[in-house]
Amino acid sequence: MIKFDQVSKRYPGNSTTLSNISFEIESGKLVFVTGISGAGKSTLLKLIAGLEQPSGGTVLINNQNVSHLNAAAVPFLRRKFGLVFQDHKLLYDRNCYENVALPLYINGVSADEAASRIRAALDKVGLLNKEKVMPITMSGGEQQRLAIARAIVSRPDCLIADEPTGNLDEGYANNIMDLFYDFQRVGVTVIIATHEIPQYLPEDLKAQMQILHLNHGELVL
Repeated sequence: MIKFDQVSKRYPGNSTTLSNISFEIESGKLVFVTGISGAGKSTLLKLIAGLEQPSGGTVLINNQNVSHLNAAAVPFLRRKFGLVFQDHKLLYDRNCYENVALPLYINGVSADEAASRIRAALDKVGLLNKEKVMPITMSGGEQQRLAIARAIVSRPDCLIADEPTGNLDEGYANNIMDLFYDFQRVGVTVIIATHEIPQYLPEDLKAQMQILHLNHGELVL
């Protein structure tokens, strides 16, 4: 469960990015964070994932106050999240297998278990036959699927995606969104920042989705 209580975020020298935001997200939800560029969507995602600390208010992740966690506990919190960025943040000097492997190696997963989980993640996104391919040679849609494989290989409780289809054509975008919907159907909390709700949304998910709409740093209900 994720809970924001009167959360604000200010950066030095800048105006307030988020102002008095309050909401709750139940486990297993499909959540869309919407709003125009500059509305505060990316900042909100970083606060959820523990990548940023709030300037005011309280962020609770499974009843843990993120602001009160000591430095040693923060990496364990972040393992609960899989992050997918619009610009992929792939390592172009490493092949697909090595890109997906990175979170597991950081977390000390054994080589045998890592190999099984890496190939399962690549298979899930349709890239099992490209494990030795270098990302720079892949299309934008394939690179995004690779980024998703890296995000899910640690089996996170929550998958967070920041504008994951922003640079893709409609066909690729729908395929990427289908992957996120599949994860939500098996109980993963999925939080997606986007300018607007996708036109293509399966009927079984419409009644379950939650929308957080931001307008100039404020949550519009």
